[in-house]
Amino acid sequence: MRIPRRIPSVERLVGGAAEEMLTAYGRTAVTAAVRAVLAGIRAEGGSVPDEAAIREAVAQNLAAERRVSLRPVFNLTGTVLHTNLGRALLPRSAAEAVAAVMVQASNLEFDLATGARGERDDHVEGLICRLTGAEAAVVVNNNAAAVLLVLNALAMRKEVVVSRGELVEIGGSFRVPDVMVRAGCRLREVGTTNRTHLRDFADALGPRTGLVMKVHPSNYAITGFTAEADPVALHALCREQGVPLAEDLGSGSLVDLAAYGLPPEPTVRAALARADIVTFSGDKLLGAVQCGIMAGRKDLIARVRKNPLKRALRVDKMTYAALEAVLRLYLHPERLAEELPTLRLLTRPRAAVDAQARALAPAVSERLSGWATVSVDACISQIGSGALPVETLPSAALVLVPDGEGGRRGAGGRCKRLAERLRGLPVPVIGRISGDAVLLDLRTLEDETGLLDSLSHMSSSGDGAPGARSC
Repeated sequence: MRIPRRIPSVERLVGGAAEEMLTAYGRTAVTAAVRAVLAGIRAEGGSVPDEAAIREAVAQNLAAERRVSLRPVFNLTGTVLHTNLGRALLPRSAAEAVAAVMVQASNLEFDLATGARGERDDHVEGLICRLTGAEAAVVVNNNAAAVLLVLNALAMRKEVVVSRGELVEIGGSFRVPDVMVRAGCRLREVGTTNRTHLRDFADALGPRTGLVMKVHPSNYAITGFTAEADPVALHALCREQGVPLAEDLGSGSLVDLAAYGLPPEPTVRAALARADIVTFSGDKLLGAVQCGIMAGRKDLIARVRKNPLKRALRVDKMTYAALEAVLRLYLHPERLAEELPTLRLLTRPRAAVDAQARALAPAVSERLSGWATVSVDACISQIGSGALPVETLPSAALVLVPDGEGGRRGAGGRCKRLAERLRGLPVPVIGRISGDAVLLDLRTLEDETGLLDSLSHMSSSGDGAPGARSC
């Protein structure tokens, strides 16, 4: 009669663990992992694996626990500024600036000239003003915070006049009317969804008005029978009435994108010519780190800076270091498209992306043998993060048609399975499913060697041989 294998003791398993495992993880962590694996074996109640299998399970659990959560990925979705994938990539100079202030003390709020306490915004305010024409500027943790702070500082317990067509909702259910409520303001809608005139604003302005606000369209566009108040005339009306005019630009371009062959987008400098204070993001078209920037009249910025919420929404030394490094790139416009990753990726010619795709296709096909057939085709990229929502960029993609039986039947499942496997690579590869294929849009690919290295792990899946896969 066969005698059932007994569960080995914790002491025996830990004592027999490889020295490399104990050195890498420590005896305490190894012991805890052993206990967890044994608890699972007891809970299942089936046959007991041998000690080698148990130690392998322990090693896998320890490796999974040590795997960092926030990891680099290959963004091959075709969305350059992908909110879920971290938006703008920082230039090397910004990464080096961040690393420098992370590992030693810095003059974050210390005036080196006087030896007295300094103001953290001083590290970037001069650059922002130089690049935008603003009189003063403040930085907070993101553009939603910037809008909240402007509303609370300039219009608390007062009315904020906004065109009904600009009461937008963006990602994460962020709604302008809700932010106004949280800021302690009262919303005063004017006009209609598709048409708002200057007279609508004029009729709404009064002693209870604290602010007029313009919101730049994000993630949507209204077309057809539309009208909006002339921004220059609206600014003049606000000045006559003594009411500040704020504009939420969102994306915050500092240069004329049309000069680089891209669809035009209002610049911060142009917005400040028709508004008193402008809010915009640092990690969208500006191409820097996540933050919200308020730039405009000195007296209004002073009120914002004195608001108690400013401290709650302030950013840290790493953000200032990265933002300053990126802003300095704008002082050399002749090299901006080369040095700033966001602009470099947005301006890549389709022919260059297509040539890259055709050069990579054979190597990718080799690594995906048994998984997919690889070809090259034209595709469309988008800017992303609410910037220029209806504009697209011509691009090229590697088209991965998953292997499998049954023709088109089950193609959707096979695509999902292939996309899942790509996401499970050491450096995950994120594409998009289109029809019966997974597309890897190469507009944002600059590390070709890294991509091929990651794809080389496709054959090492724990799911069995390629021929055994089913979806």
